[in-house]
Amino acid sequence: MARPEADIKLLDGDITALDVDAIVNAANNHFWMGGGVAGAIKRKGGAEIEAEAVRQGPKPVGESVVTGAGSLPARHVIHAAVMGQDLQTDASKVRRATQTALERAKELGIATVALPALGTGVGGFPLAEAARIMIEEARKHLAGETSVREITFALFGREAYDAFKAELGK
Repeated sequence: MARPEADIKLLDGDITALDVDAIVNAANNHFWMGGGVAGAIKRKGGAEIEAEAVRQGPKPVGESVVTGAGSLPARHVIHAAVMGQDLQTDASKVRRATQTALERAKELGIATVALPALGTGVGGFPLAEAARIMIEEARKHLAGETSVREITFALFGREAYDAFKAELGK
């Protein structure tokens, strides 16, 4: 059971605007930042985020690396490699990327982290399945020993928000 102060929140909004300890980037395993969430982070936070991430790659799909957040309100960006260079993902990759992103947050000793719907943009992974996997992993993480007290799923559009809301209500 999650600690009483632990919380999972949903937001239909821009992850790059959040004032949290860390935001998660839906990354490829070389950490190049092109479109989708990665492109928005690079545009708003600065190219130094990508340069710092790329220096740490490539990594196996499912792993996560941490960089500074440039000019974003967040303090860190956790780059979760949810796909390889083929830009394809699946349930095991989404699960592992979610797990390692939350582990990096714990290692940083941070309290607040925001994640997008990993793999559902460029990767084309189904929203409902991403919601099921990611909320399950968030609940597991919050039930264990962790510094994280708040996980926000920052979702782009009503369809994504509704998929996560339905899953969170279960």
